[in-house]
Amino acid sequence: MLRKFPTMRRTSRRVPLLAGWWIELQFFWHTRNKAPWVVALVLVAIVATIGGLTQLIDTNRAESRELTCLALNVYYEARGEPLAGMYAVAEVTMNRVASHRFPETVCGVVYEKRWDWLRKRNVGAFSWTEFDIVPHPEGSQWKQARKVADAVYHGKQPPALNGAMHYHATYIRPSWAAGQEPLARVGGHVFYK
Repeated sequence: MLRKFPTMRRTSRRVPLLAGWWIELQFFWHTRNKAPWVVALVLVAIVATIGGLTQLIDTNRAESRELTCLALNVYYEARGEPLAGMYAVAEVTMNRVASHRFPETVCGVVYEKRWDWLRKRNVGAFSWTEFDIVPHPEGSQWKQARKVADAVYHGKQPPALNGAMHYHATYIRPSWAAGQEPLARVGGHVFYK
């Protein structure tokens, strides 16, 4: 029993220390003016809310911009194509976004230009981006291009082409396509990996 008594005495010493600390904290809290703390807390809450809303708005703007770039690419590259051809063009664009060899954004992929040694100038990945003036998108084809872009961007449309990264119109024979195995022909385009 003598051995248990010192242990009990040590424990009983710790309890008053914790209780004393708690009492001092309560005293501090009850004797201080809380108005500055409340004002500071309200200001922090307002700043956090504004920051969160700003980030949400920026995210929505960025997504809207990305969807518009994808829809423009579908519209100008495949507006006369069947629906499958429009989906295929959108899929190639998104496959490029996912690849490490191309820019990380849809707009970056659509408006990307690379140096062409034969032409001695920067050449757009999509021909319509090289025109100085393009007609304003409108009508049912523009609405359809936006629907296709939304479906492909948000993954609502399952991929039909197995990782296609390139395509060209059937009426041309680009030098880069020589020796490559075509994946599919959809509408007026031939698609390659």
